[in-house]
Amino acid sequence: MHFRSRPRPRTVAALVAALPLLASAANLGGFEIVGESGVSAQMAFLAQDGNVWIIDKTENNPPQINGHPAWATVYNITTNEWVAKDVMTNSFCAGGTVLGDGRWLNVGGNQAVTYGGAAVNEQPGPVRPNPYGNGDGRAAIRTLDLRASDEWVEGVDFMTGWRWYPSLETLGDGSAIIVGGDQWGGYINDPGQNNPGGAAIHLDFLEERTMPVNLYPLLWLLPSGRLFFQAMYAAMVWDLDTQTETAIPDIPHAARVYPASGATAMLPLTPANNYTASFLFCGGQDIPQDGWGTAGAPPETVVQKPADTSCVSIAPDAPGAQWVEEDPLPEGRTMGNFIWLPDGKLLLLNGCETGTAGYGNVSFAIGQSYGDHPLHQPLIWDPDAPRGSRISREGLKNSTVDRMYHSVATLLEDGSVWVSGSNANVDVITTPERLYNTEYRVERWYPLWYDDRRPQPQGLPDTLSYGGDKFDVILSDEDLKGDSDNLNKTKAIVIRTGFSTHAINFGQRYLELPTAYTATSAGAGTLHVGQLPPNPNIFAPGPALLFIVVDGVPSIGQWVMVGSGEIGTQPTAQASQLAASQPWSGGGEGDGNGEAGSEEEAGNGAAASFRAGDGALLAVAVAVALFV
Repeated sequence: MHFRSRPRPRTVAALVAALPLLASAANLGGFEIVGESGVSAQMAFLAQDGNVWIIDKTENNPPQINGHPAWATVYNITTNEWVAKDVMTNSFCAGGTVLGDGRWLNVGGNQAVTYGGAAVNEQPGPVRPNPYGNGDGRAAIRTLDLRASDEWVEGVDFMTGWRWYPSLETLGDGSAIIVGGDQWGGYINDPGQNNPGGAAIHLDFLEERTMPVNLYPLLWLLPSGRLFFQAMYAAMVWDLDTQTETAIPDIPHAARVYPASGATAMLPLTPANNYTASFLFCGGQDIPQDGWGTAGAPPETVVQKPADTSCVSIAPDAPGAQWVEEDPLPEGRTMGNFIWLPDGKLLLLNGCETGTAGYGNVSFAIGQSYGDHPLHQPLIWDPDAPRGSRISREGLKNSTVDRMYHSVATLLEDGSVWVSGSNANVDVITTPERLYNTEYRVERWYPLWYDDRRPQPQGLPDTLSYGGDKFDVILSDEDLKGDSDNLNKTKAIVIRTGFSTHAINFGQRYLELPTAYTATSAGAGTLHVGQLPPNPNIFAPGPALLFIVVDGVPSIGQWVMVGSGEIGTQPTAQASQLAASQPWSGGGEGDGNGEAGSEEEAGNGAAASFRAGDGALLAVAVAVALFV
């Protein structure tokens, strides 16, 4: 299913007109409760319409739609109001991503359930009660195509097998690979219900080596076209073309995948690091492979076991890849969520200090939660700071809301972070005396620069290509704070905010485009911006946000379509050529057209050559599965 039409971009004029409406933050460095989500936010993503789309499992949320409780809403960021949306199959612990043509996917889930999360097909009698009227979601593929409708579509496409806790990653051709999960759920996986592959592919990695902690396996597309996987304590690089696995050293200190649920992020892809992919893992739980209990429940000691404090990183495409010790967290954290900010820093929020993800009706659970001691303190992780000083809490303030199992977070267009969810319960529970209720409150976290005057760049495109002609962005005296030398501190940043669930933002990436500049006066200038590298595996096609960041302060993000807007082999061209930067020389006023220097000279973040590599631009039908 390929589509030629594209999402309607917001024009530069519309963005500039909206800037005066940007409200001042009530709590810089902190959180503000701004509304309610309607349904509990187990999954969420920022879509091209500027709204946050929310999906829950089947449960007894208060809103009703078409005769049953709602399990999905769309949340308006401007009005802080929600509208119920109909999802008919049980999307409990599903996965998601965005495709290269702009469609959003939500796949998998659990069997139909009744009150208290009990499976309908396990109820007694010839007529099994299904008061919620929900369908089996384990093989479901739900799609949202905002070019055609603002409603979820399901019942058209299905996976080849059942998947609860599947992972997804968008590939270099804009299709998506769906991997992992189990067939009917539980606290951890077990061989009797494991789904390590499909009709065409089998992943040995998701068998004995990573059992039983390999649900929601962590995976990312690498610039080489291969995929980096991490589960339990193991890690590997997988070639989809040849279906071969290359082991890399085990991750040290702790398990990071669900239900250990460490915080994870792909680090920035920049001209300075030649767009080399590296990854950060923080927190989780240091439980041995045979110490996780059963699919029914963890050992009793898990709930109060302190979470791990370690952080490690790795560049898996590099020869002889090895784990690198990073600055440790100030306290252990499980279920923490990393969110990229436009200024190049990671925000870590949500989670608990003890226990793991998951819940159950066991005597040692806190209510029904396997996590305890919620953490309300965010922190900033700065990849550009020297080791030993990368973590900071300076100026940051605490939340007042527990964000534990089934919490979500996503970056918004204005650079604030939307936060909601937390529901470690088998069904909706909102009793006042209960410690950890089903949570509906929505917060926004505001970075310290939120109230600063934002750049208002002129000339932003609505599409980005893989190589090709540069584009010019005009920045005024006000944008550059009256000093054209700030052009040397200006970056063009592309962020895919991802699909948020279970402390993972599937598909989240941060990329810096190559730039050079021409100062056209003592206070203004033109930023010359190169296109993405001519390798779609570095940043897969699909919608993303483009920011211009001046001296650490970003513009309002503009939606762009990366690539062709269709699924398939992406067009590539020669890497963008940038002339040398030209600072202001103190002469007469320049014409501001952004042309300066020799086209053969290398600019700031000069063009480089990129090879797609083995496995690039994959176009195979994969039952693991590959969704197009």
